[in-house]
Amino acid sequence: MKTLFLTLSLSLAPLSAPLAETLHFVTEEYAPFNYTKDGKITGIAVDQVEAIAKAAGIDYKLEIMPWARAFAMAENQPMHCVFTTGYNRERAERFVWVDPLLKDQMVLLKRKGEKYDGLTIVKARELRVGSQRGDFAVEALELIGFKDIDLASDIDITVRKLLSGRIDLMPTSIKTYEKMVKDGQPVEKAMMLAGQVYGIACHKDTPPDLIKSLQAELDKLIMSGEQDRIFTAYGLPPSTRTAENGAKK
Repeated sequence: MKTLFLTLSLSLAPLSAPLAETLHFVTEEYAPFNYTKDGKITGIAVDQVEAIAKAAGIDYKLEIMPWARAFAMAENQPMHCVFTTGYNRERAERFVWVDPLLKDQMVLLKRKGEKYDGLTIVKARELRVGSQRGDFAVEALELIGFKDIDLASDIDITVRKLLSGRIDLMPTSIKTYEKMVKDGQPVEKAMMLAGQVYGIACHKDTPPDLIKSLQAELDKLIMSGEQDRIFTAYGLPPSTRTAENGAKK
């Protein structure tokens, strides 16, 4: 009987081992979604990621780094996921997804007081635009004809470039813009861009049961109103209702 039990245990071990591995969540400094405060990684997206990982009983680690490195790590290293990641058709097949952490609209920002009367996409393409290397906004801008985008390693550098006059415009989410204004940054909306869904993008070899568990817990978080509460706790209005817009791909 002992021999039979040992045989069964050994035969089942390979099936459960992948789910017992640590899942690595990597992200960037990008307030209010993911950023460092008093030595701790926090933010609207971070709170959601930690909540659903804990609810799913997943062993995980969280690390913050430049976006291009985080994105490449999730694409190339098993058991790695990157967030808060904009979902689009080109990225859809490169990762497996858990979403939405939020829905938000993109906006082009300018320095406060700067005059760009009657700004259109055509006129904006003639100005100096900056963003972060590997950021979804770069792809979005390139799709509508922007070229020679000034790339930085993180959003803080891009903001400094904007305020110093090294660039004229920078794209970001409307919620990040609202946080910047709240923090006293002298920026203004230059023009609105398209909306976007953001989520967690995981390496394609991440175990399907693990992704399914995370998605189920995120769906619960949204339906219970907890996602809205997290947004409110950071002083921002909730996203447009996202419960019906999850990762059904």
